[in-house]
Amino acid sequence: MPGSGPFLVYDVAPSPLGPLLAASSEGGVVRLAFVPNQEQVHEELGRLALEHGARLVEQPGALEEVRSQIAEYLAGTRCSFALPLDLAGQPPFTRAVLGAASQIPYGETRSYGEVAAAAGRPSAARAAGNALGANPVPIVLPCHRVVLAGRELGGYSGGVAIKRRLLALEGASVQEVEVVERPVDDLGLADHVVLGEEGRRLAVDFPEV
Repeated sequence: MPGSGPFLVYDVAPSPLGPLLAASSEGGVVRLAFVPNQEQVHEELGRLALEHGARLVEQPGALEEVRSQIAEYLAGTRCSFALPLDLAGQPPFTRAVLGAASQIPYGETRSYGEVAAAAGRPSAARAAGNALGANPVPIVLPCHRVVLAGRELGGYSGGVAIKRRLLALEGASVQEVEVVERPVDDLGLADHVVLGEEGRRLAVDFPEV
């Protein structure tokens, strides 16, 4: 065990969606983040250290089970995850929202309002959206399955293009959309406004790693 005091183990590994950073405490996975460049890797690591008050220890291969299950999911051979998660630092409503999102079946979607209701606050769709936008473990906790009331895509911390690919991989039908990017948000990721039109079922085309 590295040194003394609290620490997080992390690794950055390639994926069909681009580099993914995974970090884990002794209790389970605390973060899965899209990190397309080294600058965002450093930003994410700084955020993790600040949020958890912990040292960060890079251990390539230490999170192989996380990488393996993500790879299986992206290959279409896994529909659910069996990974321990550590959400102890998340506010109660955020945990409730993430718990509600985790109950959405593979290939289905729910609206932000439906997730808010399932989390016990039916009138808090906007707050539910904020909680989902701060999801520390996307894909594993499938916030990509939460869409706007009209079944348009809505936003996604990793970008709407990735959300579209994940839903297409699962065979979920959503409205085709035009994506208009707003300035980069405080997570260093592009926030998106989505304007929908009646569309078709989406096809998935993951680039090779």
